[in-house]
Parts: sequence; C-alpha cells; structure tokens
Amino acid sequence: MEYAYRTDIGRKRPNNQDYVGVFANQAAATLAIVADGMGGHQGGDVASEMAVSHIGYAFEKTASVDIEAIVRWLVFELQKENSLILEKAQKYTDLTGMGTTLVAVIISGTRFVVANIGDSRGYLYRNGHLVQITEDHSLVNELVKTGELTPEEAKRFPQRNVITRSLGVSDDVDADVTIYDMEYDDYLLLCSDGLTNQVSDAQIAAILADHTPIGTKAETLIAEANAAGGPDNITALIIHQDWREAD
Repeated sequence: MEYAYRTDIGRKRPNNQDYVGVFANQAAATLAIVADGMGGHQGGDVASEMAVSHIGYAFEKTASVDIEAIVRWLVFELQKENSLILEKAQKYTDLTGMGTTLVAVIISGTRFVVANIGDSRGYLYRNGHLVQITEDHSLVNELVKTGELTPEEAKRFPQRNVITRSLGVSDDVDADVTIYDMEYDDYLLLCSDGLTNQVSDAQIAAILADHTPIGTKAETLIAEANAAGGPDNITALIIHQDWREAD
C-alpha cells in the first residue's frame, strides 16, 4: 500500500485550517485522517490539529487488526476528542466556537472502515469508477435530499458551507461509520471541501486514472482547485492498494 497527501492554503484564506496525517498501529494497520477546522482567530487550526494528532497518536499505541474492534475504538476516540475540543473551547475565549469536520479511514488487511462527520469527503476509485463513500453533513445536502434544491442549484447556494455536524460543537458525536472490502488497485481519496467545491467528480476520476505517481496525483488535485479560484484551504490524501501487504 502506498499513500501521499498534500495540503495547501489556497488563494484567498490567510491561514490553513486543514490538518492531515497518516499513522500505523503496532499491528501495521493504517489510519489516515483529514480534518477541516472552523472557528474564529486560530480556533479552526487548533481543533483540526487536535483531532488528527490526538486520534493518530492514540492509534499508534493500539495493536488490533480486527475491523469490528477497530470500529468500536474509533467511535470511542471520536467521542473522547469531541469532549476535549469542547473543553478547550470553553477554557480559552479566543477559541470559543471552534470545531472541525473529519474524515478518517482505517485499513486492516483486506478491509477498511471509513468514518466522517461534516463535509470532508471520502471517495473510492475502483475499476474506472469514482464513488463518494461518505455523505456530506451539510445544509445544502439536506436540501438536495428533500428535493428543495437540485444538484445544480446546490452548487450556487449561498449557504453551501453551513455544516450540520462537526466535532467540538455539541456534546454528542453522530459520525457515520461504514466497513468495506478493499480490492486490488483500489484508490481511496480523503479531502476537504476546498477540493470538492472547485473540482468535479469527473475531474477527480480523470486525475486518479492518469498514469502518474500517487504524489503527482495529489499535487494535480491541489493545482486544479487553485486554478478554479482556490477560495478555501485544500487537502487531498490518496491511498493506493497495490496489494503487496495484503498478499
């Protein structure tokens, strides 16, 4: 298995509130996380870094390969991190209101679990087809689901950045968690909405299909988002299952 990630401030924001990391536990399972922070001043930076680093370091201390046990561990850690972010936001006035979206994948053998809260996304690219494997927890997605907006109208909706779930905003964490089988030559893409708001699924699929190194694919995704205006921070993390570890 190989991976690469890139994060970029974009062209309009004063700082980068995205945070990204890849970690391995003691049994060689892999955790990949992308978090997109929100909040005034440096709050978003703090929340996203807390989520990625705390969960990542905790994962490095584990030794489980059982995917069901990993799911239970991840749900517990998300709730724990939510409490830590809330506690810190209450302690420091300049961090009031901070929170973060999060999308994470844990790969163990030939299976993986994906968890998300907010509008950072996970995609699976398999056999020439790109599928979004997370659901956006956002106002605009709720309006599309109820038929109040068409997908085309959603792209121009002025409140498209309003998210309905995140870490660090309420006492309860309602993350979506799903287990999948992994196949040879699968690509997983984890990304913040700074990418998906500017780069279409068709463009993403074409970049993943291109015969270039995985790091180049990540760089190209960032470049395309910036070429489209780069109004937000942009993060792309790509994992390619070349099957060497799963044989």
